Amino acid sequence: MLNRRTFLRTGSLAAAGWAALADRIVAAPYDPLPNLAGIGRTAAPPVRVQGIVRAEGRGLGRVAISDGLQVVDSDADGRFELVTSADRGFVWVRIPAGYGIPTNPSGTARFYERIDPARSEMSVAFDLAPLGMPDDRHALLLLGDIQTETEEEMGWFHERSVPDLQETARELGEAPLVGIADGDIMFDHLELYPEYERGVRRIGVPFFQVIGNHDLDMESRTDEASTDTFSRHFGPRYYSFDRGAVHYVVLDDVFWHGSGYIGYLDAYALTWLQADLSRVEPGAPVVVATHIPVLGSYHTRQGRTSPDPPVAIMNREALYRLLEPFQAHILTGHTHEVEHVFESGTHEHVAGAICGAWWSGPICHDGAPNGYCVYEAAGEEISWRYKSTGFDATHQMRLYAPGADPAAPDEIVANVWDWDPEWTVRWFADGDPRGLMARRPGRDPWSVELHSGDQLPAHRPWVEPRITNHMFYARVDPGVAEVRVETTDRFGRVYSESLRLT
Repeated sequence: MLNRRTFLRTGSLAAAGWAALADRIVAAPYDPLPNLAGIGRTAAPPVRVQGIVRAEGRGLGRVAISDGLQVVDSDADGRFELVTSADRGFVWVRIPAGYGIPTNPSGTARFYERIDPARSEMSVAFDLAPLGMPDDRHALLLLGDIQTETEEEMGWFHERSVPDLQETARELGEAPLVGIADGDIMFDHLELYPEYERGVRRIGVPFFQVIGNHDLDMESRTDEASTDTFSRHFGPRYYSFDRGAVHYVVLDDVFWHGSGYIGYLDAYALTWLQADLSRVEPGAPVVVATHIPVLGSYHTRQGRTSPDPPVAIMNREALYRLLEPFQAHILTGHTHEVEHVFESGTHEHVAGAICGAWWSGPICHDGAPNGYCVYEAAGEEISWRYKSTGFDATHQMRLYAPGADPAAPDEIVANVWDWDPEWTVRWFADGDPRGLMARRPGRDPWSVELHSGDQLPAHRPWVEPRITNHMFYARVDPGVAEVRVETTDRFGRVYSESLRLT
């Protein structure tokens, strides 16, 4: 069992190590960081890969193939050649729009072939099948931080999360669906991956996987070796695919240096990403999934000017520059809270966790319910909502009576967890409109009750309530019997909750 001290030690670097690594990364964001664990690299022998991309027995032209560093396109009859090296690990196809996502027997996406390091030449074939329907309209299920540590927690995932996801998939109807597990699929115990895969089969949606800091082989001394178990199950650690008009990118932003991790995109991934995005039309929607937030706002809520290296990407400016030509959404997890951050032309969505506050109860430590995100695309337009496990889609806030927040004894409190600046939050007293509620930093009262102190929550006593930016307040006059809060999101959807005061 992980206690508070062990969690902090394994989940972060010492302050001096942070500073040294952060300085080096920021100074040269495109350079790799060799020899952090005292291990050098030797040149790997070349491997010539010859292959074909096919659909219904015919070659498909202009389909991108990559080894994670270079990108080539199949010719008119679907054939391609790529000279890679034995240490690249995989060669994969960027699944084009209009084609189904091949799957492993586990239900996870199978778009890759492993490079055989013992051979100087090899051949591969990527067989795709037309969807049989347009995918301009499609949906994405984003699962942040499943993070099961034990068989008991894995059972909770199957009992609570999987049926909810099955129901959401049914409600989304006939539109093509895809899933992304956005990192920290496991809580260090990687032998439980097959149980996650069983969950994917039950959901019935092809899933892609992002690697998280708790998905690593932590006995490894290098970043490259730390993803071995993950890759045996799910393939390469970064790649892309297309659905309709949307280009999706999965990135590994967890850099393991032998005794801890930082948020960082290595030079290989950035070089590949530049080549990959060169095949996307400027102005198109690009959705990037990473585990560690690119920036987040936790540091600003703590009154600091910059984030710590384990909770943000240190060379994020390199990513921002590559995404400048596009309508860029960045989907992240890691922090077990919900927020939206707008920076350098990008919209970062920090997803709440499937496990909430590490399976300690029904909410994350910002008060958002355990849950996941649902994205729907219609052409180049993308909409989204947060789906709370065990509730219907209209559950988008929680109300508290005056006194629930001791710092605001005369005010009602509303936690509107998926709020962004395009939302409006109004309130009514006994049916009379009273205007907009005031947004202030605060802690969710239920999170304070469930998570405060060294003894709570019993299952994870190191969890604490966290200041969030999606708390709303309004002073209530004496004698008011009922208040109602009405929110309107950026897509015009209206949600309402009422609270009896007497």
